[in-house]
Amino acid sequence: MLSEDVYHSIMDDVASLFVNDSSGHDIHHTKRVHDSAVTIQATEGGDIDIIRLASLLHDADDRKLFATENYSNARSIMVDHGISKDMQDAVIHVISQVSFKGKDTIAPDTLEGMIVQDADRLDAIGAIGIGRAFAYGGKAGRAMYDPKEHHKEGMSESEYYSNEGTTINHFYEKLLLLKDMMNTETAKRVAKHRHSFMEGFLKEFYDEWYGTNQTNL
Repeated sequence: MLSEDVYHSIMDDVASLFVNDSSGHDIHHTKRVHDSAVTIQATEGGDIDIIRLASLLHDADDRKLFATENYSNARSIMVDHGISKDMQDAVIHVISQVSFKGKDTIAPDTLEGMIVQDADRLDAIGAIGIGRAFAYGGKAGRAMYDPKEHHKEGMSESEYYSNEGTTINHFYEKLLLLKDMMNTETAKRVAKHRHSFMEGFLKEFYDEWYGTNQTNL
């Protein structure tokens, strides 16, 4: 098992990649995913080192943020900290299966991958998920909401990544789908509450947008 000093040092390296990030993919997101993954692992099992490393490095080469190839940021960080080639490969395999890709999304083929994917998805829903969605939308120059623009369904990976729809549409194109895509029982339980919170937020949003609830004025 890797030492805590190694993990703290890797966290520092990852933090340096996200300096001044305002898209919701900052080091705080990484820490939450890591901590959630560790919590899930305590119940579900799996190799704790692979899970922790993949959690910390899962956004190090995110295509939305970096123009890297072959997970070079994650690889470089692991090499610098003496992680074995076999473990590097296992970690990269997990990371490669984490992302949501519309209808081309895959379910991880390892328990470690399932746990890291669940932890990442849990941070995309609920109160923090809502905040991150609007942070990313603002960073990307997307409208908050446009009543004339309808959300898209069944997008392929390429369509999903090229989509520039509103943040509210993103709820229907991804966030509200995640509850039923969780892999572990632990994550499924947490996702139910966070999903309900998002549904309540959307109802309030529409009430305020269209002026259908004026009781607080």
